[in-house]
Amino acid sequence: MSKKVKVVYNRDACIGAVTCVNLNPELWVMNKDAKADLIDSKREGDVWILETELTMYLQMACEQCPAQVIEIFDKETNEKLF
Repeated sequence: MSKKVKVVYNRDACIGAVTCVNLNPELWVMNKDAKADLIDSKREGDVWILETELTMYLQMACEQCPAQVIEIFDKETNEKLF
């Protein structure tokens, strides 16, 4: 059974390193403004939110983002996982 998570992405602080897109192209795509977009996410204030299932590639995208603009929270407990 996979873990349901909430991905919180601060797009304004993205530096366009393409790490997330290379590691997890199912969820990330580069935009014309040289910043990544989190596919199917919704804007909430200053961040973009997506509820999805945790995968190894999503975790790697979060952990290897040089700008550290991706956070992953447990959907049920809201505990920060990565």
